[in-house]
Amino acid sequence: MGNIVVEKVWLTDTAVWIRTADGREACEKFAEFPRLRFATPEQRASFTLSNDGIHWEEIDEDLSFEGFFMEKPSNPLYDVFIAHPELNASAIARRLGISQSLFAQYVSGTKKPSAERLEAIFETIRSVGRELCSISVV
Repeated sequence: MGNIVVEKVWLTDTAVWIRTADGREACEKFAEFPRLRFATPEQRASFTLSNDGIHWEEIDEDLSFEGFFMEKPSNPLYDVFIAHPELNASAIARRLGISQSLFAQYVSGTKKPSAERLEAIFETIRSVGRELCSISVV
């Protein structure tokens, strides 16, 4: 993509935005990066810039300017695990009886599960939710 010259960086409640010298704007959502997602507004605001990207020293996070313009992988499994980082993909794979590496490929989108397999995965996730809801503290 070449050298990206960034003229402006700003934060909203949900994302970090950049504007390039040629007028393009792009954002990265905090929800996509667990360290940024769970950072305080003060931690998010405490960043430094380099020629290549943005760095948050306190939370040890880096975003490259090129990454702002790359196509983002998205599929239903990826979206669920990004939205719910408390879910353990390895544990879900074990419950399903499939290899963790195959499950990781489903989540990343490099392999696509059949419709039946996808429904079994979501039913397993829902089952975990039901189990958690049934916990009673005595």
